[in-house]
Amino acid sequence: MESMLNKLKSTVTKVTADVTSAVMGNPVTREFEVGRHIASGGPGMCWRIYNGTKKSTKQEVAVFVFDKKMIDKYQKFEKDQIVDSLKRGVQQLTRLRHPRLLTVQHPLEESRDCLAFCTEPVFASLSNVLGHWDNLPSPVPNDIKEYKLYDVETKYGLLQISEGLSFLHSGVKMVHGNLCPENIILNKSGSWKIMGFDFSISSSNPSDNEPKFSCKEWEPNQPPLCLPNPEYLAPEYILSVSCDTASDMYSLGVVAHAIFNEGKPVFAVNKHDIFKSFSRQLDQLTNISPALLNKLPEEVRDHVKMLLSVSPNVRPDADQMTKIPFFDDVGAVTLQYFDSLFQRDNLQKSQFYKGLPKVLPKLPKRVVVYRILPALSSEFVNPDMVPFVLPNVLLIAEECTKDEYVRLILPDLTPVFKQQEPIQILLIFLQKMDLLLTKTPPEDIKNSVLPMVYRALEAPSVQIQELCLNIIPTFANLIDYPSIKNALIPRIKSACLQTSSLAVRVNSLVCLGKILEYMDKWFVIDEILPFLQQIPSREPAVLMGILGIYKCTFSHKKLGIPKENLAGKSLPHLVSLSIDSNLNLNQFNSFMVVIREMLSRMEAEHKTKLEQLHIMQEQQKSLNITATGKPSEETKNPSTSHQIDDIFGSAGVNGKENGSSTVAPQPNRMSLTLEEKQRLAKEQEQAAKLRSQQPLAPQSVKPTASTNSKTKDLTSSLLNNMASLNSMSLSNTPRPPMVQASPGMSAFPSPSVGGPISNGFNFSSSPGVGMNMRPSGSNIYGGMGTTASTPNFGALAQNNSQMNMSALDNLFTSNKPKVSLNQMAPASGNPWLGQFATAPNAQPAMQGAPAAGFGMQANPFFSPQNFSQTPVAANQSGLKHSTSANNDLKDLFG
Repeated sequence: MESMLNKLKSTVTKVTADVTSAVMGNPVTREFEVGRHIASGGPGMCWRIYNGTKKSTKQEVAVFVFDKKMIDKYQKFEKDQIVDSLKRGVQQLTRLRHPRLLTVQHPLEESRDCLAFCTEPVFASLSNVLGHWDNLPSPVPNDIKEYKLYDVETKYGLLQISEGLSFLHSGVKMVHGNLCPENIILNKSGSWKIMGFDFSISSSNPSDNEPKFSCKEWEPNQPPLCLPNPEYLAPEYILSVSCDTASDMYSLGVVAHAIFNEGKPVFAVNKHDIFKSFSRQLDQLTNISPALLNKLPEEVRDHVKMLLSVSPNVRPDADQMTKIPFFDDVGAVTLQYFDSLFQRDNLQKSQFYKGLPKVLPKLPKRVVVYRILPALSSEFVNPDMVPFVLPNVLLIAEECTKDEYVRLILPDLTPVFKQQEPIQILLIFLQKMDLLLTKTPPEDIKNSVLPMVYRALEAPSVQIQELCLNIIPTFANLIDYPSIKNALIPRIKSACLQTSSLAVRVNSLVCLGKILEYMDKWFVIDEILPFLQQIPSREPAVLMGILGIYKCTFSHKKLGIPKENLAGKSLPHLVSLSIDSNLNLNQFNSFMVVIREMLSRMEAEHKTKLEQLHIMQEQQKSLNITATGKPSEETKNPSTSHQIDDIFGSAGVNGKENGSSTVAPQPNRMSLTLEEKQRLAKEQEQAAKLRSQQPLAPQSVKPTASTNSKTKDLTSSLLNNMASLNSMSLSNTPRPPMVQASPGMSAFPSPSVGGPISNGFNFSSSPGVGMNMRPSGSNIYGGMGTTASTPNFGALAQNNSQMNMSALDNLFTSNKPKVSLNQMAPASGNPWLGQFATAPNAQPAMQGAPAAGFGMQANPFFSPQNFSQTPVAANQSGLKHSTSANNDLKDLFG
């Protein structure tokens, strides 16, 4: 690695030293910065070509340098001849101005060590391209080594040389005298230019129609740099010491042959015996064999054969060569037209640019990028031509790499981004926005491309706004999210709200609907959906656009509308819009379809949530029971939601529960009186005392033999034990231990020890547990659940042989004074008393029990009709709605 670095360092140092030594002290260096050695050319490939820039303007140039060290081997007078010949050629080139001649930017400057002059930017000489690398840097640059001429370049190059010769012969009355590949220069755009006028011959009578050219005799003893290249000279130069414009045409024929034969001329010349070589050549030219020209294209083969004719009169002149069919190639004609654009008016240019997109795909990329693109970019200064030029430039940009686009195209496009007139410019840019956003660097997108889109949205022209809104969705995926959120969407919303054009408003909504998928869910919910409610107009198209945005947001997997937003904002808005009088039947149906879908999803989501919450509550209850070994407080005191379910949800369809008969509707009841609240508080206090006692352990009792033989009558057992029930109270006196009931009492299921027992007729807190005194043939009590104020009678003792029923007596006839039902409500027409209908075959001791105790049926909070009482009824009973009562209601209804 170190050796490679050292080698690179030595190479750079050597090149720098060569450049410094080559031009040191030359006046050219005062105005131009000399760069890298890139090519060579001129007579004998003696000129080294460097790239450079003008210091004042940073204009790119090519610096031609002739190092005098190359001729140190010659005598002084020979050196002077060589220098004079080179100086004469450059001076002649400087005086001549034509598009087909190399343009001199700075005249020749001489110093002690070198000659130097500056020209337009140069790529290489034709000789370099054809494989002659004399006087080139080492190693040879890859761009020269790998350069291959395309057919269109060859055709147009020969056409350019023909046009250059036509100018010299007809316009200047001059013979070039040394036309060869080293004197043909390819500039940076690929055009072929003529240089090397060291041996040019001007007409002795330029005013006459028949110019005359005097030719010097060949002097083989002179240095090679003082003589033209003999391999490209016409035979008459050497053999008859004469020349004419036809002599240059012979040279053109040899150049054409060399181009198609890897740089080889028609004949190799022995420079030491040049006269003999030309005599032999003359004989071969008289009868040219077909094999000599077989590599040339067939359509130009005959013309080259004529150019190589021994007789000058047979050779076509330069003007005739420009008109041969070989040059009627579409690519060559296109390139020729670009070179003559300055002669055309705008109408002719516009027609040409319209047809150019059909031609560009047929041309090589190098030709398009380096020949056509600069000519197109030069038209950007003419606003009227930009709409015709811009599509071609963007078409070329599609074929360029990102680096080529940034380097060659973007600098010329940047000023055009700011042009708003004519409006076709915006149209073209918007249609190719995907290309611009793909290849333009992010910083330039932010500074140049997107501002153009924003200006289009804010333009006063409705057509531009409408067009921009139509095209934005096609490239929205290429815009970064912050730009969409902070710059694009606010302008679209502003255009929709502020415009007076229905088309712009509708297109704004359509545009928003199409780019919803590139936005964040909560941004849509917080910014887009509220914006829909601000739109003032109610045209059907606008309403359907609003509906479309709601539908897209609702149905899109990434977005979606939460049920809270559906219930509170979206559905109310849509419902109000759906009944607008401007909508027809189909549009109304479209609204209703979306509304139903929203309602269905909202119902399903909320129902699922409630079901999951219910399951979690049930699981929590079971965990509490498992952890404590006894029912939790929630089990003892069922939740309010369960009570409400028992009241409002226990009945089936049409008032039936599990196929039972319909329950008679219960009349409205009054709110609790003060006495009822006092008694309820006492019962709750007693229940709390019972819960605080230790549970009694049951004792096993052997069953008697009589129970196995005969089943005991339950009714008689109940009557016989009524007396003992009256003697037992709910005080805190010690209680005998609980014993197992005898089999004779098996008709009354024994309550679980420590389990909750209701003070109504349904003692069961779970299926199969407790004492069920409910009549089987009726549904008087409506399946109501237990209350939170139920005392716990699970600890009551039993006798060894039969159940002690004194607790029942205490339940129905308390030894404490109690308020009767007549005191709770007016005596006449009390609806509470009517619901306790005596069941068939019921015992007299059971009658009136509900009136004495405060069970489920006496509690007005267990009847749904009580909660429908109006505040007026409560005021009539003399009660005020306290905070605790309101809290109770809140607890009941959640």
